[in-house]
Amino acid sequence: MNVELWQLALLMGAGTIAGALNVIAGGGSLMTVPIMLFLGLSGPEANGTNRISIIAQNIVAVRTFFRRGFSEFRLSLTLSAAAIPGAILGALVGVQLDGEWFDRVLAMVMLGVLVLMQIPSKRAVDGGNPMTRKKLIIGHVLMFGAGCWGGFIQVGVGFILMPILHRVMGLDLVRTNMHKVFIALTYNLFAIVVFAAAVSIHWQFGLALAAGNALGGYFGARFSVQGGEVWIRRIFTVVLLIFIAKLLLPSG
Repeated sequence: MNVELWQLALLMGAGTIAGALNVIAGGGSLMTVPIMLFLGLSGPEANGTNRISIIAQNIVAVRTFFRRGFSEFRLSLTLSAAAIPGAILGALVGVQLDGEWFDRVLAMVMLGVLVLMQIPSKRAVDGGNPMTRKKLIIGHVLMFGAGCWGGFIQVGVGFILMPILHRVMGLDLVRTNMHKVFIALTYNLFAIVVFAAAVSIHWQFGLALAAGNALGGYFGARFSVQGGEVWIRRIFTVVLLIFIAKLLLPSG
């Protein structure tokens, strides 16, 4: 298909916003995937192409967190190892997916996450709410399921990863975002291979999105560290409400 300059500019702009959203809370793919569908890609093609930008965004985000003193690579790696098999399984289903039937299911997942995140809990701080073996085991088991969803559609996976890391494992929201971007980076490296083998990935669209997502990922990671937990929670709640409404309102 012929690619025009305005299409690449549109995707880069959308990717910048989506990259920041994905790092701070999640849901950026709810912007980028529909745009690619509008530009003529099929559901599986848009689903696979979107992975290019997610990988670029999270490479930058991981590096930004690391440079600002936030890294726990051992835990990030074990959580990623739990998510990768699920992501491969999900991607094998995702390459067959076409249409919008999953929108209502996604909205229900997001609504459940919104309720869960608003339930008061003890503040998770170093030494104040220590990691236990039980939390580690449960978190890793649930991470397989999160990987399945991420490999399947990617859209809204941040809304699944965040409560696992924050609510179940007891991590504060800055560390939650730090692990989230690392996990999403690693499992998408495997998922994109599955998509590339089964469908046509539009590399021009993907690279335009990647440039925007990388820029957005940089600003999103900086804001996560500087804005701290309070602003992350506020933005997360607002983004959830907007996307739930978007998914539940009749299209057209």
